[in-house]
Amino acid sequence: MATDKYYVPESSPWPLTASIGLCMTAVGGAHFIQQSTMADMEPSFTGKPLFFLGLAWLLVVVALWWRDTIKESVTGLHSNQLGGSYRQGMLWFIFSEVMFFAAFFGAMFYTRWLIIPWLGGEGSNAMTHELLWPNFQPMWPLTETPGGTTTTPMGAWGLPAINTAILLVSSITLTIAHHALLEGKRGTLILFQAATVALGMIFLGLQALEYVHAYDMGLTLDAGIYGSLFFLLTGFHGAHVTIGTIFLLITLIRVIKGHFSEDNCFAWEAGAWYWHFVDVVWLFLFVTVYWL
Repeated sequence: MATDKYYVPESSPWPLTASIGLCMTAVGGAHFIQQSTMADMEPSFTGKPLFFLGLAWLLVVVALWWRDTIKESVTGLHSNQLGGSYRQGMLWFIFSEVMFFAAFFGAMFYTRWLIIPWLGGEGSNAMTHELLWPNFQPMWPLTETPGGTTTTPMGAWGLPAINTAILLVSSITLTIAHHALLEGKRGTLILFQAATVALGMIFLGLQALEYVHAYDMGLTLDAGIYGSLFFLLTGFHGAHVTIGTIFLLITLIRVIKGHFSEDNCFAWEAGAWYWHFVDVVWLFLFVTVYWL
């Protein structure tokens, strides 16, 4: 139960230590990508080792941070005011994620509707087209770049369609679990939340299989702007599905331990909000990246 008293948490080392882990992951990831794309660049500690060290660091920090937050919640230290702050924080976080994906969708639409036609000579670019790329055919997906790189676009009605169905079903199972939580039906809650977690894992496995298939048919990160945007959008979405699956798995463990009730379940609902957001993003991805 939440207390009506104003609660000030104790000083925590986790924001600072999480920032250190994020810095290591970002620096290591950037160097890792650079070293993997430049044959003459020697591997160093600032590449792959630093990237995975940063990830491990973040996992430890998140686990310890969640441990402290869960302890505060189950011991009744969270006030109603703090609950409101958590809700506002989660809403702003999801809004920032909307802007995150909006930037990538904007890059894709800008490329598709403006850059490709310009390269094909549209508008005042006819002379540039004639002098530099007279044989370039503006199309989307861009199967042949002006430099001559060719690729095969990923179709919509194979694994992507199956993954779309999986995520839609996962939203239904999670909604059933949510109603079970509010109605105190613990068995139903555990069953349908476990099904949602399983569906998330299946989605990730099929996406990995899709990437293997993409590379086999020539759709790689080096396959021009289409390949770059394809892996940028689907890859970051896959990362968000991974985070959402872990989120739901942690709350499932807490459900089994009896941590939630119908009037004290925001942590569970936050995971559900995030999962539904991830599902909506995938619908946009399926339509704009795979279908159209």
